[in-house]
Formats: sequence, C-alpha cells, structure tokens
Amino acid sequence: MPAPTRIDLHLRCRVRPGRRAEFLAFLREAIPFYESPGGIQIRLLQDVSDDHRFIELVLYDDNETYLRDQDRVANNSEMKALLDRWRELLAEPPLVEVYRLLEP
Repeated sequence: MPAPTRIDLHLRCRVRPGRRAEFLAFLREAIPFYESPGGIQIRLLQDVSDDHRFIELVLYDDNETYLRDQDRVANNSEMKALLDRWRELLAEPPLVEVYRLLEP
C-alpha cells in the first residue's frame, strides 16, 4: 500500500481595501475550527508588494483528511457560516488550487 500523500490547498485571495486587519482577526478566530478535526494545518502567506493579497495554505496530512474536510465544507453549518464571512472580506473570488505532494 502506498504511503499517505499530503494534499495542499492554495487559496489565492485579495482582501477588500481597508479590511486587512479584519481579515487577519477573522483568521485568528477561524483557524482553530479549521484545524480542529486534526491532520490539517493552516498557513498564511502575504504578498511582499501588496499587503492585501494573500495565499492561504491548507495542508492536509493525506487524501482521506482532505476528502473529509471537503465534506465538512459542503455540509457543516458552522463551516459554511465561517466561509460566508471570509468571502465577505474578499475583493474578488479566490483562486483555488489543489496540489498533491510527490516524492521525486
């Protein structure tokens, strides 16, 4: 059986002008819930030339954890409410990219 493979979800987003502090405060509140099932880590990257542009990294230990979390995104009312609040802070829809870690 192959070893579990990490899945990385990249959410490339731009925050509405003047809402950066609110965005960061929201993430401080939301990240514990996002990570609560276990096997999930959230990281945040900020564009060095634009302090309103970010990449949120959602790092899943394996594909099964990723699939369980996708079910939570689709069906959990608390997750849906958090994501609605998050989207309200964005200037435009996020670009969502999903990558699988490969060992060359």
